[in-house]
Amino acid sequence: MAGADPAAGERAGGLLGSVKKLVATLVDVVHTRLQLLANEIHEERVRLQQLWLLAILGVFFFALGVLLSTLFVILLFWDSNRLLVMGGFAGLYLVIGIGFAVMVRNRTARGSRLFEASLGELKKDRARTSRTSVSSCWRAVLRSVTISPCWRGSYRVR
Repeated sequence: MAGADPAAGERAGGLLGSVKKLVATLVDVVHTRLQLLANEIHEERVRLQQLWLLAILGVFFFALGVLLSTLFVILLFWDSNRLLVMGGFAGLYLVIGIGFAVMVRNRTARGSRLFEASLGELKKDRARTSRTSVSSCWRAVLRSVTISPCWRGSYRVR
């Protein structure tokens, strides 16, 4: 009776080890989710930068087209060939500006996919945890526990 029961030490170490593994797994899951979240925030920032660039270019070319259209109307009553060139450029810039405006409208109508992957992973996690019933957890615990006979005929858990 001088020493402690070595099986009790193993059980305590096993329980502590299991808790440590569980905490490590939870930390890994949280780390993965945070990395995914950071990635999605970065992608959303890039998308918004592209939208701003397209919007600015669209407004610029539309304004340029309006300016050239005004010059076209002013020069309409002048000599012959200058009008065709000015009208062609005005039409070209208007088409470019309208094209950019349509691109901005289409991208904003599509909506943001911000946090889509994170939410999908969380749904998968929730589905996995709800599928795991209490009885299946107990079955896993019982499979990991071995019972051996003691010298007095009773049973001891290792």
